[in-house]
Amino acid sequence: MVEFKSFPQRLPMKTKVAVLMGGWSAEREVSLASGEAVCKALREVGYETIPVDVAPDIAAKLVDLQPDVVFNALHGKWGEDGRIQGLLEILSIPYTHSGVLASSLAMDKQRCKPLFIDAGLDVAESKVVSLEMAAEQHPMTPPYVIKPVGEGSSVGIHIVGSEKSPPVTQLLEERKVFGGQVMVERYVPGRELTCAVLGDVALGVLEIIPRGGFYDYDSKYSEGGSEHICPADIPPALTRRIQKQALAAHRALGCKGATRADFRFDENAGEDGELVILEVNTQPGLTPTSLLPDIARQAGHSFEELMMWMVDDASVNR
Repeated sequence: MVEFKSFPQRLPMKTKVAVLMGGWSAEREVSLASGEAVCKALREVGYETIPVDVAPDIAAKLVDLQPDVVFNALHGKWGEDGRIQGLLEILSIPYTHSGVLASSLAMDKQRCKPLFIDAGLDVAESKVVSLEMAAEQHPMTPPYVIKPVGEGSSVGIHIVGSEKSPPVTQLLEERKVFGGQVMVERYVPGRELTCAVLGDVALGVLEIIPRGGFYDYDSKYSEGGSEHICPADIPPALTRRIQKQALAAHRALGCKGATRADFRFDENAGEDGELVILEVNTQPGLTPTSLLPDIARQAGHSFEELMMWMVDDASVNR
């Protein structure tokens, strides 16, 4: 069992927790599912728990509620990119997960890459181009992946497999998701592996095997959409390598609380294989099909214990 770092205990019966969920990003439905799971778990262990479907009046609502802790179960823009974190810092309300700068950096997939490189991690070559360019021509030699610069949950992902594949004209119909720019990234074949970090401890490594061949939105959130192998069936040396890199990425961005680093591993590339970090998720999903709870459970901790750890870890000046 991996022990959780000890924190000053916030006694459940004396702690009011506002759980922020929903919001208006492309990941609203996922956030609602995470928030409901969090509320249920915290209530079962005795916290006074208030679900808050976030709207533009959130500052006034929090001032009125006066919670002891905010549990941030938001996903996507506004909730995961540093903006809600800045508001909570101004209001001096302790909150979960990463702070303003780390959240902003991690959400921008292109800007965090130089920090990963400085930390000694391998990244896939990528560039940011206009939506129109990506829809009209191949911005790089296929195979490549088109991603929103600042979304999560595999929202808006497109894979271009070969030069015979036409440009993704569908992008022009998805401007609401992408905005004016997209990230085009070299496609890395191989296994989908992920590692959770809690505070300063890297937990286990989980392998994701999507039923449809790619870990897209439906694979993540539809029951039976993917298989989770935890611990991943990989050599111990590779497990340690991934844990070391997940913790290095967490620290490079200045993250706090719980994060999850996603990797691709191509065992056919070179003697040791190619391990590429794709991103760090500062607000990992907490739905019934989410990865972080599975990894924590394998480490010997129930979902309720994980939620209590996050509440205890909450602070300002993150």
